[in-house]
Amino acid sequence: MPEDEAGHCIRVLRHKVGDEIVCTDGKGHRYACRIADANPRHTELEILSRESVPTHWGCRITLAVSPTKNSDRMEWMLEKAVEIGVDRIVPVKCAHSERKKANVERWRKVMVSAMKQSLKATLPEICDMTDLNIFLSECGTGQKFVGYCDDSMKRLSMVCECSPQTDTTILIGPEGDFSADEIDEALRSGFKAVTFGESRLRTETAALFALQTVHIVNQMDACNR
Repeated sequence: MPEDEAGHCIRVLRHKVGDEIVCTDGKGHRYACRIADANPRHTELEILSRESVPTHWGCRITLAVSPTKNSDRMEWMLEKAVEIGVDRIVPVKCAHSERKKANVERWRKVMVSAMKQSLKATLPEICDMTDLNIFLSECGTGQKFVGYCDDSMKRLSMVCECSPQTDTTILIGPEGDFSADEIDEALRSGFKAVTFGESRLRTETAALFALQTVHIVNQMDACNR
């Protein structure tokens, strides 16, 4: 086991040789294991069985979001996004972004903890900070939504526009919102400008609302089959 996980397993959870535990590699596999050596720095495990655990949402979801100035709010958003279910998170740097650098290693630790807590077997990809124009130029296919606050532009309801079982990219801007040029570029890149209801939401709330919308639409589709 990695040293930090070994220390938690032996010192905090007080497991010992012979105890059986469940582990994941973060790549979609879950393992039933038995502790062979209970060293808190390098615990060794005997693998008893392995199973594949695919994600349950049936499509690939990318969440691109401009990190909040407050690091606690960003970490909270990452934790909840992993718990809800997401495949890839891209921190994007925009013209009005308050935070210009991404603490990817710290964020990955938060995501690992959320993956374990929510009993998932796949750790979402977390990218380095990416300029918005680069992200837009490399963004793939599927349905693409960008949250935007400017009432002067016609915007659609994401709840109404979201299709089930479809690869989805969600783009959420900084606390100062996108610039007009950035929105124009997003629209040229195939994004739909959408709203998330009548309330103006904080960056992290908007990201989670949009992410949960995709999951609810998928679950409603499964109910109607």
